[in-house]
Amino acid sequence: MNFKKELAAILYGLLNQEIPEAQLELLIEKPKFPEHGDLAFPCFTLAKLKRKSPQAIAQELSVQIQSLSFEKVEVVGGYINVFLNKKLVSEKLLNKVIAEVGQFADQDFGKGGTITIDMSSPNIAKPFSMGHLRSTVIGNSLALITEKCGFKPIKINHLGDWGTQFGKLITAYKRWGDAEKVRQNPIKELLALYIKFHEEAERDSSLEAQGRSWFKKLEDGNEEANSLWQWFREESLKEFSRIYQLMNVEFDSFAGEAFYNDKMDRIVHLLEEGQLLVESDQAMVVDLKQEQLPPCLIKKSDGATLYATRDLAAALYRKENYDFAQSLYVVGHEQSLHFKQLIAVLGKMGYDWAEKMVHVPFGMMLKDGKKMSTRKGKVVLLEEVLNESIAMARQNMEEKNPHLIHKDQVSKQVGVGAVIFHDLKNHRMNDIEFSLEEMLRFEGETGPYLQYTYARGRSILRKANYQAKVLPENGPNTWEKEWKTASLLMDFAPVIKRACENHDPSIVAKYIIDLAQAFNKYYAEVKILEENKNLEARLALIFSVTVVLKEGLRLLGIEAPEEM
Repeated sequence: MNFKKELAAILYGLLNQEIPEAQLELLIEKPKFPEHGDLAFPCFTLAKLKRKSPQAIAQELSVQIQSLSFEKVEVVGGYINVFLNKKLVSEKLLNKVIAEVGQFADQDFGKGGTITIDMSSPNIAKPFSMGHLRSTVIGNSLALITEKCGFKPIKINHLGDWGTQFGKLITAYKRWGDAEKVRQNPIKELLALYIKFHEEAERDSSLEAQGRSWFKKLEDGNEEANSLWQWFREESLKEFSRIYQLMNVEFDSFAGEAFYNDKMDRIVHLLEEGQLLVESDQAMVVDLKQEQLPPCLIKKSDGATLYATRDLAAALYRKENYDFAQSLYVVGHEQSLHFKQLIAVLGKMGYDWAEKMVHVPFGMMLKDGKKMSTRKGKVVLLEEVLNESIAMARQNMEEKNPHLIHKDQVSKQVGVGAVIFHDLKNHRMNDIEFSLEEMLRFEGETGPYLQYTYARGRSILRKANYQAKVLPENGPNTWEKEWKTASLLMDFAPVIKRACENHDPSIVAKYIIDLAQAFNKYYAEVKILEENKNLEARLALIFSVTVVLKEGLRLLGIEAPEEM
């Protein structure tokens, strides 16, 4: 039900096919104010072509636009304003939602192509902090949105399980570590050791060299270094999986940095073969002057490989194993240069699929206006935030609805949903100030507000014993009061498409907030169950709103409780 497309097709015929239909569709706008109609076509771009004023063109075209879907056509300045037939469109639209339910707004432009999504990627032996929430929830939502659009997402948790920090951690453990303490509380103890290392290194610079030396031993397969590393990794993964379970996030692969250790020599060999490696300050680099980028470091002066080498190996592995149509990297914006270099090097290597690699950057999670730092111990633990959020949601329910049956389940859905929505309602490039109070509010643009709106709709349908059934066309219903809410349902499919193309879940989040606000306003104005006239239509509308709210929340990775 794309009325923009319908209007574009009519205009295409009226303009003797001089302007492509797709271009006309792009020009059609949704007016800001309802009194200007539901669709607006600006005639300014036609002035040159037609050698007439935009107003004259609008007048000429408006009298020829005819469709059962359009109630009236008006001209305001150089705009053609089209008002949709409220009755016909509402009935068609609600019948489509009722018939399709969970499949409503499904799209197939992905054509089954695979999208790899590099996301979450916490560092082993460090706590899962609020800083890692963003990549996790943005990546998870993009997987759900791309799947809705006909792609096959592959979620990859590229764990930070390699690098000089492990040399530092091994150094710290050998100096100050206590095996029993680590066994009892692995992440907390390992973090304390990591912080102690950096504090001591400020006083004793030789510690940094020891850290590098232990990492080199790890790279060379030293037994002691390897066994400590394996232990740190296993303990961390146990902790991470508990948090992922809490958020209902699953992965298709946990191939982290270490997985590519035996795949990097091939990259170095391919770069040498292509005569792309040059020496710079005893290190090996790929020169990217032509691309107006700094050189990309491939091997350090001591022979150790770098992030870039590893990410080149990962990109090649993913292409060969998944044959991706697109490869997304949901990684903070501070890594933008790294991904520009990565894509440029792959292009120089002759891989045209490098163009299909997309860095999906995002802003920082701030605490008191500052970036959270594990190194300095300024960290807010995600699991603690989720548990606190669940407890606050539970307390809220005890006060507002003490007789609710599934309190534990609903508290979890609301508490976790609140944290996720607080992140995803923001455009991903914005920095976010951490605030638990803000997340859990039941009013305004919050997760609990959306879940409560959904639960309220379901409650009305239960009271009315509503059984979803198709509305008779040309029934006795009038749609004036329902139109604002009903017409918003039309936007769901284009909103999902836009979120997919822009890799931005906030487009879906903002849309479901608009829908919930329109529905709540309607609910406040209309006595839904008290009048028999139009009752069937009103219930069909509420059912459709709940279908779209539930699906919109699902696409953000949030559950919708039936009662609250």
